[in-house]
Amino acid sequence: MSKSKHEWGETTHAKATARAKERRERFESSSGAEVEALYAPEDLAEWNYHEKLGYPGEYPFTRGVQPTMYRGRLWTMRQYAGFGDAEESNRRYKFLLQQGQTGLSVAFDLPTQIGYDSDAPEAEGEVGKVGVAISSLEDMETLTAGIPLDQITTSMTINASAAVLLAFYVAAAKRQGADLGKLGGTIQNDILKEYIARGTYIFPPRPSLRLVTDIFAWCKDVVPEWNTISISGYHMREAGCTAAQEIAFTFANAIEYVDAAVRAGLAFDEFGGRLAFFWACHSNFLEEVSKFRAARRIWAKIAKERYASKDPRAQMLRFHTQTGGATLTAQQPLNNLVRTTLQAMSAVLGGTQSLHTNSFDEALSLPSEGAVELALRTQQVIAYETGVADTIDPLAGSYFIEAETDRIEAEVWAYLARIDDFGGALEGIEQGFQQREIQESAYRLQRQLETKDRVVVGVNQFTTEADRPPDILRIDPEVGRKRAASLAALRARRDNAAVRAALDRIRDAASTDENMMPLLLDAVEAYATVGEICGVLREEWGEYHEVMTI
Repeated sequence: MSKSKHEWGETTHAKATARAKERRERFESSSGAEVEALYAPEDLAEWNYHEKLGYPGEYPFTRGVQPTMYRGRLWTMRQYAGFGDAEESNRRYKFLLQQGQTGLSVAFDLPTQIGYDSDAPEAEGEVGKVGVAISSLEDMETLTAGIPLDQITTSMTINASAAVLLAFYVAAAKRQGADLGKLGGTIQNDILKEYIARGTYIFPPRPSLRLVTDIFAWCKDVVPEWNTISISGYHMREAGCTAAQEIAFTFANAIEYVDAAVRAGLAFDEFGGRLAFFWACHSNFLEEVSKFRAARRIWAKIAKERYASKDPRAQMLRFHTQTGGATLTAQQPLNNLVRTTLQAMSAVLGGTQSLHTNSFDEALSLPSEGAVELALRTQQVIAYETGVADTIDPLAGSYFIEAETDRIEAEVWAYLARIDDFGGALEGIEQGFQQREIQESAYRLQRQLETKDRVVVGVNQFTTEADRPPDILRIDPEVGRKRAASLAALRARRDNAAVRAALDRIRDAASTDENMMPLLLDAVEAYATVGEICGVLREEWGEYHEVMTI
């Protein structure tokens, strides 16, 4: 005899829980929303397939942005890498390409990220530590030596100094004789999330936004296949925000960028197809799958309804995913292999276009070569052995997945409405709204760890007395000294009069609305350094200092 979900709850389920209580009184999503014991047709009573899902490659793209998804082409396996100097990182990139990686992803060291050369006093002790040190076009030429840049796509995780590093990359491609019309890749170029969560900013928000839109306009004409921004929720998620906050705050930033570009005279459909996004994938497997599906649907609606987009390509949410760095543990580090595998599977079932899988030793150091190879093999096993890439959006229609997708979407729209009430993402940032929300979520998660309401295996349960740490990658402490000597040699042999003239043109343009990219390209081709260029802009625009939110 058929019965309703409510009747099942009052009878069969009630009897079972009377005999033995469930593991917890309340099961929750990352945002604290209740996860029910069972999802059934009643949870989708008003649900309409064509409105909510449609078909792959068609609006609202919930089921994927490509009609064939992974049946046609697998996601790009793009392992994030970079350490030491350009020569060392070039060897690592070639190793990864030989192992089957299908795209480059460049990690830059902290001095490069915040616009200092390797020989600057501010760089001491940090050169090459969390990424590769790149100070000049010469370094970029070394980094990409032997890698044909018009035959491979490259992602560069760089924000405050993004315009300068993009100029380095384009100049290096020109030196190779590459067709700039075929140059493919993505530059992160997402400065707003730096003020919210990550902190590698240089200039105040408004001149920084000017550089973002200059890149949009310049790339449209010079490198039309280049993705001009990767709007990132990853770092906000790592800082402690929920799945829904990750999507909401990222889209609020995206709206701010789009509005700035429109004010600068660009039409949405001219650049919307070059926008890319970057998400984290944490360990709540089904919530993460639902998050990705909800994000595609929301962005399609934003593009179509807010910006009157007519071009389906501009309505598609294309994104890269990285497994959760904040979920990796120094305790029992081999457990991270399991975490990363499940997170990667979640990203694939959620329809990612590109994926980085973290290495198991990253809670201890930059990843070793063996750990990096194993992380790449994780993706390859998922792609070629599990069958999950053989059919499109295989979890669609699940009562829970669809209800969870709807729940996340509703939370995101509510946050976007609140941020609109502030006057947009930038106003919210300046008033500390997003920062406070993330801090509160992070605090709640930490409390759950401490009370063991949230279990992390090997950390607050199932611990062992002593773990033997694996062999870890150690950066040569001499790298800073070698880099300083290399920069001194560069400055001695370049045409310093040409460098000074190029820097003066940048200084003059800083107070105008002239597009900065051609001037930056001229400067880097004269072998001006990132520190010299950012130093001029620091003098003209000033530096940003963090707003206290508590």
